[in-house]
Amino acid sequence: MRLSIGNDHAGTEYKKEIIDFLILKGHEVKNHGTDTTESVDYPDFIHPVAKDVASKNSDLGIIVCGSGNGAAMTANKHQKIRAALCWNKELAKLARQHNNANILSLPARFITIKETKDIVDHFLKTKFEEGRHKRRVDKIPCP
Repeated sequence: MRLSIGNDHAGTEYKKEIIDFLILKGHEVKNHGTDTTESVDYPDFIHPVAKDVASKNSDLGIIVCGSGNGAAMTANKHQKIRAALCWNKELAKLARQHNNANILSLPARFITIKETKDIVDHFLKTKFEEGRHKRRVDKIPCP
């Protein structure tokens, strides 16, 4: 699977761990995140991920910031993006099953690295159920 990842300074350590985890699983990863812990503006690193996913240059995206909120808000400004803020594997699974989320937003300051890997794994393994959920997801974009 082709994945894009982006992060701000709060997510640097998490991003590195996620990339190692993904490569170990055989995924191709495009890194748009900062590699330092110096303060940066998260939109600069999130917009490229959303563009990759919206244009189908990547199958899915993963974004990381302190709370996960700013990253998700930024990504969701893009048409065709459904970024879901998830802090446990159950939310990640439901985001894919029911909402066809195509970007996973993670709150680095509220979850452990171990939890993060579990959340990422469930997000990537779960398929969209379609059916009644497709009708709802089709109504998400602004006309």
